[in-house]
Amino acid sequence: MIARKLIKRNWQSRLQWFVALSCLLMVTPVMKAASGPLAVTEDGVFRGVATPAMNQFLGIRYAQAPAGDLRWRPPRRALPASGVQDASQFGNHCPQPPSPFGLGSITEDCLFLNVFAPAGHQDADDRGHFGHRPVMVWIHGGALVVGESDDYNPQRLVQQGVVVVTINYRLGALGFLAHPSLSAEAADPDNDGDQDHVAGSGNYGIMDQQLALRWVRRNIAAFGGDPDNVTVFGQSAGGLSTFSNLVSPKAKSLFQRAIVESGAYRLTLPSLATAEAQGTAFAAAEGCTSQTAACLRALSVVQVLVEENAGGYVTNVDGRVLPRSIDAALAAGQFNRVPVMNGSNHDEWRLFVALNDVLAGTTPTPANYPQIIAATLGIPVAATGPIVALYPPGPDTLSTELALGALGTDAIFACPAHFADALTSQFVPTFAYEFNDENAPQDFLPFVGFPYGAAHASELQYLFNLRAAFPVTPLNAGQQQLANNMAAYLTEFAERGSPNQHATPFWPLFNLAADGMQSLAPPAPAPEFNFAAVHNCAFWDTASGRTLP
Repeated sequence: MIARKLIKRNWQSRLQWFVALSCLLMVTPVMKAASGPLAVTEDGVFRGVATPAMNQFLGIRYAQAPAGDLRWRPPRRALPASGVQDASQFGNHCPQPPSPFGLGSITEDCLFLNVFAPAGHQDADDRGHFGHRPVMVWIHGGALVVGESDDYNPQRLVQQGVVVVTINYRLGALGFLAHPSLSAEAADPDNDGDQDHVAGSGNYGIMDQQLALRWVRRNIAAFGGDPDNVTVFGQSAGGLSTFSNLVSPKAKSLFQRAIVESGAYRLTLPSLATAEAQGTAFAAAEGCTSQTAACLRALSVVQVLVEENAGGYVTNVDGRVLPRSIDAALAAGQFNRVPVMNGSNHDEWRLFVALNDVLAGTTPTPANYPQIIAATLGIPVAATGPIVALYPPGPDTLSTELALGALGTDAIFACPAHFADALTSQFVPTFAYEFNDENAPQDFLPFVGFPYGAAHASELQYLFNLRAAFPVTPLNAGQQQLANNMAAYLTEFAERGSPNQHATPFWPLFNLAADGMQSLAPPAPAPEFNFAAVHNCAFWDTASGRTLP
């Protein structure tokens, strides 16, 4: 197999393999005494860490540091390294302010990934895999502003027999700032090594993700993974990123399945012109009156973080990475046609109501309810009447908070997710879900006076061992059973493009006529058929101008 690969590679790749294998031979006596699993890849030799459940290869560089002249440019593949590379520690986090959802960082040298493989990954697993296991690439959330790969320990998934890769990518303004001077720059090496013009700017974090996927395609076989069976999955901003990769022609053939958790909150993307206007305002706020790329690149990381949009970023229709908006691409079938799993949580917006209470000191009351709705949805106060009628605030603050949580959930997460299901199901197998554990532990924020329910991000603890802001509350027996079912669903989907197997409750394929999806509630999931009615999706589709197929 190695010989066949060598024949196909160019001379540079042959030289990299020769160096890597030579280093392996030179250190053989040391390897016998050293601890940790070893992986010989096209991009280098890596020594990881063995645990009883997993082999972990941490902090692997997949791109050069996007700093200096490489800031706000497409990422460049990491330079080949000689010798055995230490992969026992996580790499740097991408620049971000500290928050309940991410650790503060000011270093731009942050494009690292981590590989988690079943212990003894060269042995056959219970599905008969011999070094060709399904691969799942996790894209973390955090409004495209905060978060890092190493908050997510995927042991529960790996124990199902898959290889999991978690990645860092550029965040905030450093990852998603669009600006006319950046769009107009000369040709640069693209992720795939071609020389072509950067038609737009602002989607650098998505380019990072795609470069990481190319790293996976080249190297994952050395960790026991199948490069032709890759699932991209992510939550919140990671889910939006998954949608972005789903519709990006630059990601074609880089993955074979897609799982989106709470990522449909911005299916209609801004135009490049809109994103560039925001970038021009950012540059002016930074004192770059010249509006040049050189001035922007001269800013310190701290200066960038101070002026960036703390509320979050979205990708833009740059004409190249994203030739069209997500909703338009899905409606036209102009996307990478792979099986899709997509869903939302029953009480998504309660987390954001709590965030406003805790961090912004903005508490909704019956008196200010219309103003809060207008700010939440970006509409005039005068237009809130029908919404207030559908989601009445009640007599006190508690009832108002719960009403705001329901309308934010329906308008921003649930009904856009349902709309995305309707679009993708016209072209590819689509499995829809709603996470419905009303007693899910809340590990990111303190108690604020109302129950969180199945809030945004609350499903993550059922799939990963999390680094959270507060001590993690153990799952009870019923929740643990739900977690086992969820892990089985996702890994089975990664294996075959369907979540169904004999050991889990049946999950119906989504179609708009039946409108069925899986309710992920403890202890045992079951189909539900009233999602659109419960979340008032007919109202929100009309209000948003969405037209179902």
